[in-house]
This record gives sequence, structure tokens and C-alpha cells, in this order.
Amino acid sequence: MNAAPPAATRMPRAVWVLGFVSLLMDVSSEMIHSLLPVFMVTSLGASAVAVGLVEGVAEATALIVRVFSGTLSDYFGRRKPLAVVGYGLGALSKPLFALAVTVHWVFVARFMDRIGKGIRGAPRDALIADLTAPEIRGAAYGLRQSLDTIGAFLGPLAAVALMLAFAGDFRSVFWFAVFPGALSVALLVFGVHEAARAQGVVAAPPPLRLHVVATLPAAYWWIVVAGAVFTLARFSEAFLLLRAQEQGLPDAYAPFVLVLMNLIFALTAYPMGRLADRVDPMRLLAAGLAVLVAADVVLALSPGLATSALGVALWGLHMGMTQGVLAALVAGSAPAALRGTAFGVFYLASGVAMLIASVLAGFVWDRYGSSMTFYAGAGFAIAAFLLFASGRSRA
Repeated sequence: MNAAPPAATRMPRAVWVLGFVSLLMDVSSEMIHSLLPVFMVTSLGASAVAVGLVEGVAEATALIVRVFSGTLSDYFGRRKPLAVVGYGLGALSKPLFALAVTVHWVFVARFMDRIGKGIRGAPRDALIADLTAPEIRGAAYGLRQSLDTIGAFLGPLAAVALMLAFAGDFRSVFWFAVFPGALSVALLVFGVHEAARAQGVVAAPPPLRLHVVATLPAAYWWIVVAGAVFTLARFSEAFLLLRAQEQGLPDAYAPFVLVLMNLIFALTAYPMGRLADRVDPMRLLAAGLAVLVAADVVLALSPGLATSALGVALWGLHMGMTQGVLAALVAGSAPAALRGTAFGVFYLASGVAMLIASVLAGFVWDRYGSSMTFYAGAGFAIAAFLLFASGRSRA
């Protein structure tokens, strides 16, 4: 008879619960986000600039807030309260989407939702580390990410089914999204228990002291600048949805764009991460940027939905090829003692770049057409690679 695994190597129940918390909130969010750009344009009469502004502010907010929330959880010695606040804000934002009668309502709802995402991410990930032994920590994070990815698939699929069931009524779908969001918060409140800070553990210092940030090496700052330019090249995925709608994809099937992109992303991220451990990461990053250029060009030239689907698949492939590499480059260029600060500053720069990118994409879309938006993205991708190569030669 096989012996039971040691307690330290068993996956804690709370980690499973946190995974299902992520799954439920992702289902709720993606039911809305996979339809939101089309809803804004067709039902609220929004321009592409307005879509870009809403999406840019939203995604930038999530990245910027993430800089501070993890440090606050260190300072207070508690993770769960901040995670509950973050998930709670996400859940409270959902009815606002269903009630929205103007773009301003959508802006407020999206802003609230992304603040919640920014608040909850780092404390939740730190809580997983607190709950698990080092021997199974990688498996714990993998489990949570896997369950989160399942939610990213189920949400858009549920949105398609509900759009067909309710004859294209966006608001009915948005109301249904309230339920998994509320269940996510309840599961976190009642299903996860956090131990108080142990006696003798000193609180962390206040975050982001400028004299500490200034000690980061020049190679790191080149990666921050190049990473920001890279973010300019991959503006909000909302424009992928608008491109598909422009080419005749019915509103009810718009979420399939994100299903396809996330499917390719999920299938390639892990093997590409393993490959990055074995080859020069700059080569993999260069290949990923080349794929992004190809995706932009295909989407710019696309005569119909079939070609656009290829462009969306290439977009997901470039995400799988580059996101882990960017994180590895940041980690490798910063001193071990300052990696948390290094990632925080990197996310801050990327958040500002995401805001600029999405607003610019909307402006170009309205002024010069959708094709020129993707050509501009290809140009920024080439510029990002040149900056990465320059930074490498200076390191």
C-alpha cells in the first residue's frame, strides 16, 4: 500500500479555493469584456478613441495599482483583506455594466473593475506562497493559473450562448455575469483562512523609495524602456474584437475572438517558458516580436474573417512567446534583493504605455482606418526589438 504524501507536499485546500475564486471571477469578467467593445460601439455609439481610452485606462490601472498592493500586504502582514477588497470591487462593478446608458458609465465600471484586479493580484499570489511549502510552490501557482485560464475560456463561451439565447441582448448577458462574480467573493470570504503575522516578524518598509530605485543597473532600465515600447505595439485586444466585427462577425459571436486568442496563449505559454530556460531569451523574444509584426500585418491586410482569425491566433502565439521572457529579463537584470521593486517599476511603465497605446490606437483607427492601426503596431514592435538589442549590447 502506498504511503500518504507528507503533509508539507500536499496541496493545501485553500490553494484550490483560491484557484476556483479566480475561475469564477474570470468567468464573470470575460462574459462582459468579450462583448464590451462591440456593446460600446453598437449600443452606446462610442468611437474607437473612446474604446481605446476606456480600455487603456482600465488596463493601465490594473498594472499600476499592482505596484503598491503587494507591498501594502507585506507592511500590514495580512493578505486576505486586500484580496477581498480587490475581488469585491470587481464584483460590485458588474451591475454597472448592465445599467450603463453612456460611455461614462462604462468608464467608471471598467475603472472600478481594474482597480480591483490590481489590488487583489499581488496579495493573492503572496498568500499562495504563505500557504504552501517551497517544494510545491510552483505546482500551486500552476494550479491557480490553470483554473484561471479555464475561466478565461468559459466566460466568452457563456457569453456566446447567452447572446444566442437572449437574441443579442447585451444587458441580459451582463446581468448574468453578476452571479459568478458574487460567488467568487463569497468563496474567498468563507473558504480561505489566513494566519495572523507571526510574533517577531517586522513590518516591511514603505514602498518605492527613490534612492533605492536609482540603484537599479542600466541594463534593467533599457529593458523597462524597451518593454514600454513593446506594450505600445500590443494595444488592447478590444481592437481585435472591433476588427472582426468590422469584417462581419455577428455581435453574438464576438467573444470567440478572445476564446481563440486565449486558447493559443494557454497552449504555448508553458512550452515557450521551458524553451526560454534552454535558449538565449533574446532570440525567443525576437521571434515573438516577429510573430507580432506578422499578426499586425495579417490583420491590416485581412480581406475577411478567416484571415483575421489567423491574425488573432498569431497574436495569441506572440503572447505565449514573449510574456514569460519579459519577466525573465527583468528578473535577470535586477539584483535579487530588489526584484520586487524592479517588477513594480516595470509594471508601472507598462501601465502608462498601455494607456498611451490604446488611446493612440483609437485615434489612428478613427482618423486613418483600422488597417493603419495595425501597421502602426507593427512599427512599434520593430522599434521595441531594436531597443532590446541596443540594451543588450550596452549590458
